[in-house]
Amino acid sequence: MNLNMFEQFASPEILLLPTNIMSMLIPILLIYTKPTLLGNRISTILNWFLKTALSNMINQLSLAGQKWSRFLMSLLLLILLSNLLGLLPYTFTTTSQLSMNMAFAIPMWLGTVITGLTMKTSSSLAHMLPEGSPTPLIPFMILIETISLLMRPIALGVRLTPNITAGHLLMTMISSAALSFINMYNTLSIMTMMLLMLLTLLEMAVACIQAYVFILLITLYLQENT
Repeated sequence: MNLNMFEQFASPEILLLPTNIMSMLIPILLIYTKPTLLGNRISTILNWFLKTALSNMINQLSLAGQKWSRFLMSLLLLILLSNLLGLLPYTFTTTSQLSMNMAFAIPMWLGTVITGLTMKTSSSLAHMLPEGSPTPLIPFMILIETISLLMRPIALGVRLTPNITAGHLLMTMISSAALSFINMYNTLSIMTMMLLMLLTLLEMAVACIQAYVFILLITLYLQENT
Protein backbone atom coordinates (compact mmCIF):
# COMPACT_ATOMS: atom_id res chain seq x y z
CA MET A 1 0.00 0.00 0.00
CA ASN A 2 1.35 3.42 -0.96
CA LEU A 3 2.33 5.66 1.91
CA ASN A 4 1.53 8.66 -0.24
CA MET A 5 -1.13 8.46 -2.96
CA PHE A 6 0.48 11.35 -4.81
CA GLU A 7 3.66 9.33 -5.37
CA GLN A 8 2.19 8.05 -8.63
CA PHE A 9 2.31 11.58 -10.05
CA ALA A 10 6.03 11.97 -9.33
CA SER A 11 8.21 11.36 -12.35
CA PRO A 12 10.19 8.12 -11.90
CA GLU A 13 13.91 8.24 -12.51
CA ILE A 14 16.38 5.88 -14.15
CA LEU A 15 20.03 6.56 -13.34
CA LEU A 16 18.98 9.90 -11.82
CA LEU A 17 17.34 10.90 -15.13
CA PRO A 18 13.57 11.67 -15.20
CA THR A 19 11.51 9.40 -17.44
CA ASN A 20 8.78 11.95 -18.18
CA ILE A 21 10.57 12.94 -21.40
CA MET A 22 10.48 9.31 -22.55
CA SER A 23 6.76 9.16 -21.73
CA MET A 24 6.16 12.26 -23.85
CA LEU A 25 7.91 10.64 -26.83
CA ILE A 26 5.88 7.39 -26.71
CA PRO A 27 2.83 8.86 -28.53
CA ILE A 28 5.09 9.97 -31.38
CA LEU A 29 6.39 6.43 -31.75
CA LEU A 30 2.85 5.06 -31.81
CA ILE A 31 1.62 7.54 -34.41
CA TYR A 32 4.51 7.00 -36.82
CA THR A 33 3.90 4.27 -39.39
CA LYS A 34 5.78 3.48 -42.58
CA PRO A 35 3.86 4.09 -45.82
CA THR A 36 2.30 0.94 -47.25
CA LEU A 37 0.13 0.21 -50.26
CA LEU A 38 -2.65 -1.39 -48.22
CA GLY A 39 -3.71 -0.10 -44.82
CA ASN A 40 -4.61 -2.27 -41.88
CA ARG A 41 -7.55 -1.89 -39.50
CA ILE A 42 -5.69 0.43 -37.15
CA SER A 43 -4.60 2.81 -39.91
CA THR A 44 -8.13 2.77 -41.37
CA ILE A 45 -9.68 3.68 -38.02
CA LEU A 46 -7.03 6.37 -37.46
CA ASN A 47 -7.64 7.88 -40.90
CA TRP A 48 -11.40 7.88 -40.31
CA PHE A 49 -10.93 9.57 -36.93
CA LEU A 50 -8.60 12.21 -38.37
CA LYS A 51 -10.90 12.99 -41.31
CA THR A 52 -13.97 13.23 -39.09
CA ALA A 53 -12.27 15.44 -36.51
CA LEU A 54 -10.71 17.65 -39.18
CA SER A 55 -14.00 18.11 -41.02
CA ASN A 56 -15.79 19.11 -37.81
CA MET A 57 -12.99 21.48 -36.89
CA ILE A 58 -12.78 23.08 -40.34
CA ASN A 59 -16.52 23.73 -40.43
CA GLN A 60 -16.22 25.92 -37.33
CA LEU A 61 -13.22 27.97 -38.48
CA SER A 62 -12.68 30.58 -41.13
CA LEU A 63 -10.13 30.22 -43.91
CA ALA A 64 -7.44 31.84 -41.76
CA GLY A 65 -8.27 29.62 -38.80
CA GLN A 66 -8.19 26.44 -40.90
CA LYS A 67 -4.42 26.79 -41.12
CA TRP A 68 -4.33 25.73 -37.47
CA SER A 69 -6.31 22.52 -38.03
CA ARG A 70 -3.38 20.15 -38.56
CA PHE A 71 -1.52 21.52 -35.57
CA LEU A 72 -4.63 21.23 -33.40
CA MET A 73 -5.15 17.64 -34.54
CA SER A 74 -1.55 16.79 -33.62
CA LEU A 75 -2.09 18.34 -30.19
CA LEU A 76 -5.35 16.40 -29.81
CA LEU A 77 -3.62 13.08 -30.53
CA LEU A 78 -0.75 13.94 -28.18
CA ILE A 79 -3.05 14.77 -25.25
CA LEU A 80 -5.36 11.83 -26.00
CA LEU A 81 -2.56 9.27 -26.13
CA SER A 82 -0.88 10.77 -23.05
CA ASN A 83 -4.13 10.45 -21.10
CA LEU A 84 -4.74 6.88 -22.23
CA LEU A 85 -1.15 5.72 -21.74
CA GLY A 86 -1.27 7.04 -18.18
CA LEU A 87 -3.87 4.39 -17.37
CA LEU A 88 -1.38 1.59 -18.02
CA PRO A 89 0.51 0.12 -15.03
CA TYR A 90 3.97 1.50 -14.24
CA THR A 91 3.53 4.53 -16.49
CA PHE A 92 3.75 8.25 -15.87
CA THR A 93 0.82 10.49 -16.82
CA THR A 94 2.33 13.67 -18.26
CA THR A 95 -1.04 15.47 -18.42
CA SER A 96 -1.46 15.14 -14.64
CA GLN A 97 1.23 17.78 -14.21
CA LEU A 98 0.03 21.39 -14.22
CA SER A 99 3.30 22.60 -15.71
CA MET A 100 2.83 20.30 -18.69
CA ASN A 101 -0.73 21.45 -19.33
CA MET A 102 0.14 25.10 -18.92
CA ALA A 103 2.94 24.62 -21.45
CA PHE A 104 0.20 23.56 -23.87
CA ALA A 105 -2.37 26.17 -22.88
CA ILE A 106 -0.36 29.41 -22.68
CA PRO A 107 1.28 29.30 -26.15
CA MET A 108 -1.98 28.24 -27.82
CA TRP A 109 -3.99 30.99 -26.09
CA LEU A 110 -1.30 33.57 -26.79
CA GLY A 111 -1.22 32.52 -30.44
CA THR A 112 -4.97 33.06 -30.80
CA VAL A 113 -4.74 36.48 -29.12
CA ILE A 114 -1.84 37.60 -31.33
CA THR A 115 -3.66 36.31 -34.42
CA GLY A 116 -6.74 38.32 -33.50
CA LEU A 117 -4.75 41.51 -32.81
CA THR A 118 -2.92 41.25 -36.14
CA MET A 119 -5.82 40.21 -38.36
CA LYS A 120 -8.87 41.77 -36.68
CA THR A 121 -7.53 44.47 -34.40
CA SER A 122 -10.73 46.48 -34.07
CA SER A 123 -12.94 43.43 -33.57
CA SER A 124 -10.57 41.91 -30.99
CA LEU A 125 -10.43 45.12 -28.98
CA ALA A 126 -14.21 45.50 -29.25
CA HIS A 127 -14.63 42.29 -27.26
CA MET A 128 -13.12 44.10 -24.28
CA LEU A 129 -16.21 46.31 -24.00
CA PRO A 130 -19.67 44.72 -24.43
CA GLU A 131 -22.07 46.71 -26.57
CA GLY A 132 -24.52 48.89 -24.66
CA SER A 133 -22.45 49.17 -21.49
CA PRO A 134 -23.30 52.21 -19.33
CA THR A 135 -20.71 54.97 -19.47
CA PRO A 136 -19.86 54.95 -15.73
CA LEU A 137 -19.24 51.19 -15.86
CA ILE A 138 -16.96 51.23 -18.90
CA PRO A 139 -13.65 51.07 -16.90
CA PHE A 140 -14.97 48.22 -14.75
CA MET A 141 -16.27 46.31 -17.80
CA ILE A 142 -12.90 46.62 -19.53
CA LEU A 143 -11.15 45.43 -16.36
CA ILE A 144 -13.50 42.44 -16.00
CA GLU A 145 -13.12 41.46 -19.67
CA THR A 146 -9.34 41.75 -19.41
CA ILE A 147 -9.27 39.49 -16.35
CA SER A 148 -11.53 36.96 -18.08
CA LEU A 149 -9.21 37.00 -21.10
CA LEU A 150 -6.15 36.38 -18.92
CA MET A 151 -7.94 33.57 -17.08
CA ARG A 152 -8.48 31.55 -20.26
CA PRO A 153 -5.09 29.76 -20.31
CA ILE A 154 -5.37 29.06 -16.58
CA ALA A 155 -8.80 27.55 -17.14
CA LEU A 156 -7.42 25.38 -19.94
CA GLY A 157 -4.58 23.95 -17.88
CA VAL A 158 -6.40 23.68 -14.57
CA ARG A 159 -9.39 21.95 -16.16
CA LEU A 160 -7.26 19.12 -17.54
CA THR A 161 -5.07 18.56 -14.48
CA PRO A 162 -7.72 17.92 -11.78
CA ASN A 163 -9.83 15.68 -14.03
CA ILE A 164 -6.88 13.41 -14.76
CA THR A 165 -5.50 13.54 -11.21
CA ALA A 166 -8.82 12.85 -9.44
CA GLY A 167 -9.50 9.71 -11.47
CA HIS A 168 -6.03 8.31 -10.83
CA LEU A 169 -6.32 8.97 -7.11
CA LEU A 170 -9.69 7.25 -6.97
CA MET A 171 -8.34 4.24 -8.87
CA THR A 172 -5.38 4.05 -6.46
CA MET A 173 -7.67 4.12 -3.41
CA ILE A 174 -10.01 1.44 -4.79
CA SER A 175 -7.17 -0.83 -5.92
CA SER A 176 -5.51 -0.53 -2.50
CA ALA A 177 -8.81 -1.46 -0.84
CA ALA A 178 -9.22 -4.45 -3.15
CA LEU A 179 -5.74 -5.73 -2.28
CA SER A 180 -6.35 -5.31 1.45
CA PHE A 181 -9.67 -7.20 1.25
CA ILE A 182 -8.38 -10.06 -0.89
CA ASN A 183 -7.16 -12.12 2.10
CA MET A 184 -10.06 -11.31 4.42
CA TYR A 185 -13.28 -10.77 2.49
CA ASN A 186 -13.30 -12.49 -0.89
CA THR A 187 -16.78 -11.32 -1.87
CA LEU A 188 -16.05 -7.72 -0.97
CA SER A 189 -12.75 -7.92 -2.82
CA ILE A 190 -14.48 -9.17 -5.99
CA MET A 191 -17.04 -6.38 -5.79
CA THR A 192 -14.25 -3.84 -5.35
CA MET A 193 -12.41 -5.24 -8.37
CA MET A 194 -15.57 -4.96 -10.47
CA LEU A 195 -15.94 -1.36 -9.33
CA LEU A 196 -12.31 -0.77 -10.31
CA MET A 197 -12.95 -2.16 -13.80
CA LEU A 198 -15.97 0.11 -14.24
CA LEU A 199 -13.95 3.07 -13.00
CA THR A 200 -11.20 2.23 -15.50
CA LEU A 201 -13.72 2.37 -18.35
CA LEU A 202 -14.96 5.69 -17.00
CA GLU A 203 -11.43 7.05 -16.88
CA MET A 204 -10.86 6.00 -20.48
CA ALA A 205 -13.93 8.01 -21.45
CA VAL A 206 -12.75 10.96 -19.34
CA ALA A 207 -9.33 10.83 -21.03
CA CYS A 208 -10.95 11.11 -24.46
CA ILE A 209 -13.45 13.77 -23.43
CA GLN A 210 -10.87 16.00 -21.72
CA ALA A 211 -8.59 15.92 -24.76
CA TYR A 212 -11.54 16.87 -26.97
CA VAL A 213 -12.66 19.67 -24.63
CA PHE A 214 -9.14 21.10 -24.51
CA ILE A 215 -8.96 21.36 -28.31
CA LEU A 216 -12.59 22.52 -28.56
CA LEU A 217 -11.93 25.50 -26.29
CA ILE A 218 -8.85 26.47 -28.30
CA THR A 219 -10.98 26.22 -31.44
CA LEU A 220 -13.57 28.54 -29.92
CA TYR A 221 -10.87 31.04 -28.94
CA LEU A 222 -9.46 30.85 -32.46
CA GLN A 223 -12.92 31.29 -33.96
CA GLU A 224 -13.34 34.58 -32.08
CA ASN A 225 -10.05 35.94 -33.41
CA THR A 226 -10.12 34.91 -37.08
